[in-house]
Amino acid sequence: MQNIESPVIFETIATQDGHYIGTMTLNDPKALNALSVDMCKLMSQQLSDWANDNNIVAILLKGSGDKAFCAGGNIRKLYDSMIDTPPQVPMQQPNPYGVEFFENEYSLYRQMHFYPKPIILWGNGIVMGGGMGLMAMCSHRVVTETTRFAMPEITIGLYPDATGSWFLARMPAKVGLFLGLTGANCNAQDAIFTSLAEYAVASDEYDKVVQALTQANWQSSLDGKQEISLHDVASQALATVHHTEQLADSNILSHFDRVQTLVNQGSMYDIDKALTADDFAQVDGEQDKWLSKAVDTYKHGCPVSAVLTYEAYERAKKLSLEQVLYMEMNLSLHCANNPDFREGVRALLIDKDRNPQWSRTLEQCDKAYIESHFASAFPTSEHPFEGWLSQESLSAKVAKND
Repeated sequence: MQNIESPVIFETIATQDGHYIGTMTLNDPKALNALSVDMCKLMSQQLSDWANDNNIVAILLKGSGDKAFCAGGNIRKLYDSMIDTPPQVPMQQPNPYGVEFFENEYSLYRQMHFYPKPIILWGNGIVMGGGMGLMAMCSHRVVTETTRFAMPEITIGLYPDATGSWFLARMPAKVGLFLGLTGANCNAQDAIFTSLAEYAVASDEYDKVVQALTQANWQSSLDGKQEISLHDVASQALATVHHTEQLADSNILSHFDRVQTLVNQGSMYDIDKALTADDFAQVDGEQDKWLSKAVDTYKHGCPVSAVLTYEAYERAKKLSLEQVLYMEMNLSLHCANNPDFREGVRALLIDKDRNPQWSRTLEQCDKAYIESHFASAFPTSEHPFEGWLSQESLSAKVAKND
């Protein structure tokens, strides 16, 4: 029997045609199921086991409780390690716990992205940070009227990591850049518009989703008689329960013209000037609540984070997922070494004074300092993801149809 105290609970659900759906439940509701190293290790091992189990046809990922799927990474231990590791200028060795934390997290995302079977997300409640990475890597995403997602790393002196550079750069019409800079709070319709979700149901219809999946004809994909994949079977099943009348209108679409004008200003400095203008958040002469909150988050956010977000967004447009994770590993470890990440976590999560003292203004973010974040975080050793850039990477194998 599964240990109910385990940070991830694994179970199986029988299908009507004799197969099984594996379920993974993030199990730390008091911390809003914040993603930890232990969670990543457990999920990675179980996914490997289920990938090789012919009885398992799909995976269903969810969070414990109704409040959140996953509200980000559990960074308290990472903060403690940053405090115990004085900044190095230039950095000679990366933070050891930071390496463990990000290597396990980012490796899990890669594993999920290339997983041979459908991974279906029950994206109910709050989804932020590391939870967004999990969401983006699932092949099928179900959202509800309670879904609230954001990438608010600018508030803690980080940048949208956890594959954020990758999926923000792939959102339509550059809206991902706006979301990364402002940490704007988004809903289920926003998730569908930005290709972070495909299906919607009511929050009390989880059992209907499970029923649709268990009644699906998975055998049709396995007997070789039809040109249909397990992913196709999952899509067909989820389409039978999809409906959107319970969802609020998309915040992004409601403000699309304003967002488009902003993100096409040009440089980060041009965007900053437009975003901080007195009239940016005004609609028909009145302050718009959604835009005002986005502007406020940006204004109080870390200037270094803003420039890193902009630069990572531009670079990620041309990179594969593996290349982005390689880049993010360097970025995240440099952030762990530099002062703003630890200061942002202190102000928001430790002392909770919400008054971070950032190390630089936007004007002080010179090119050399920003570029140093993209340099290798392993100057005296091999990057743990070095093989992901080779001709034997999973991206290369997919491209070559190996």
